[in-house]
Amino acid sequence: MRYCLVISIFLLIPFNLQADAPSQAVIIGSKKFTESVILGEMAALLAKSQGLQSQHRRELGGTRVLWNALLKGEIHIYPEYTGTIIEEILHSLALPNDALLDETLASFGVAKTPPLGFNNTYAIGMRRRLAERLGIRTISDLRKHTDLRIGFTNEFLDRSDGWPGLRNRYGLIHRNVRGLDHDLAYRGLLSGSIDVIDTYSTDAEIALYDLLILDDDLGYFPAYDAVLLYRLDLAVTAPALIDRLNSLARTISEADMIAMNVRAKIDKIPESRMAADFLFEHLKLTVEPQAERFPTRLIRNTKDHIVLVVISLAAAIIFAVPMGILAFKYENAGKLILGTAGIIQTIPSLALLVFMIPLFGIGGPPAVVALFLYSLLPIIRNTYAGLQDIPPSVRESAIALGLPAGIRLRRIELPLASRSILAGVKTSAVINVGTATLGALIGAGGYGQPILTGIRLDDTALILEGAIPAALLALFVQGVFDLADRLFVPRGLRLDSKESSTS
Repeated sequence: MRYCLVISIFLLIPFNLQADAPSQAVIIGSKKFTESVILGEMAALLAKSQGLQSQHRRELGGTRVLWNALLKGEIHIYPEYTGTIIEEILHSLALPNDALLDETLASFGVAKTPPLGFNNTYAIGMRRRLAERLGIRTISDLRKHTDLRIGFTNEFLDRSDGWPGLRNRYGLIHRNVRGLDHDLAYRGLLSGSIDVIDTYSTDAEIALYDLLILDDDLGYFPAYDAVLLYRLDLAVTAPALIDRLNSLARTISEADMIAMNVRAKIDKIPESRMAADFLFEHLKLTVEPQAERFPTRLIRNTKDHIVLVVISLAAAIIFAVPMGILAFKYENAGKLILGTAGIIQTIPSLALLVFMIPLFGIGGPPAVVALFLYSLLPIIRNTYAGLQDIPPSVRESAIALGLPAGIRLRRIELPLASRSILAGVKTSAVINVGTATLGALIGAGGYGQPILTGIRLDDTALILEGAIPAALLALFVQGVFDLADRLFVPRGLRLDSKESSTS
């Protein structure tokens, strides 16, 4: 197909898949909640104060994503908590006490700063009025109310220091337990769709929504002292930065952290601004954050999104059209090809993105591969269907004329199937644009970045900053392929289509 060759040219364009920082830059990661982003901004500004180039990859996935990225050198620093390190990351090692923590981390090529000064432990929260009406003050009291609807974050549901251990320690037998996003859990609590959630003890929403934190009367949750994890090789390449990171030790009180979380959530103060203010107030360090205006963000997110879509879609076209031809030509191979593509399509998109991380790391490459796989089925199936629907009489005539198989395919069969193939490509392209927003969860950027931030900060304007351009890009892609009909579909087929639509 001619349009396959045209689109494949995009593969030769040297797109930057990850908006990579310079090779000597210090890359900081942070989790998908406000406090982690603020601490990540502090680390980035401390690097800047040392004259180092830095890049902050905000709002990546859960603990394991960041830990594995740290081990691979894809990031150099990220905020973590001692309880999470011991109970989740190093749980299989069963450390007998905290004294061995530094030594164990060093065996992975990782070190931590001293505690930053506050303990952000897990907690279980309820709306105060509901808790008081039911007489619930402690986690043990939940045993008397097994009908309560519980909404825990997906990570908490699976963590060794999360729901499984909590359920066993307190003998909880609740059945109505669902997993959801941390920020959406608060909305569910306010709307009355859930009754109990897990929280972080420094969350701004606790005071904002007047929640009651249930007493951990059996002492299940350990201390979660905030620290910064960093790669040991930074001590060689940037020793002054390590000194700066260590200077944060015991400077951030719980009240300070709650106040910064509130300012981000309620006052919509940028995390970088709060980090700079804190460093000036407590360390007398003047570092101006680089404010990014809306037009700049929009251009960057658009570039990242288009890169993800174009490369993954172009690769899918080049691979899927021949697969569709093979499926048509060889019946047994066709069953295998269509079946495999169908199975891939049933894998949840977020799961597929996470599956790619061990193979390709974080950023653009795993997102492109996942989007490529998701784009295959519509193109393969439509190529197969388009060839299958060619009238037998047309094929017989071509054979009777003595045309070789290759010429029949190129001059007759593919042109006749072009409308169906293009429809499959169009479907894949539109799906691709929407699915690419999830790439932000693994550091691929794009329109998903402001959507994630908007959900975290309950900021509708930020959500629309990603959602509206994504919708417009999908419409643009639709229009491009409508135009492609005129370029690549034989004129006779277009006329037949118009005649049948008017009859």
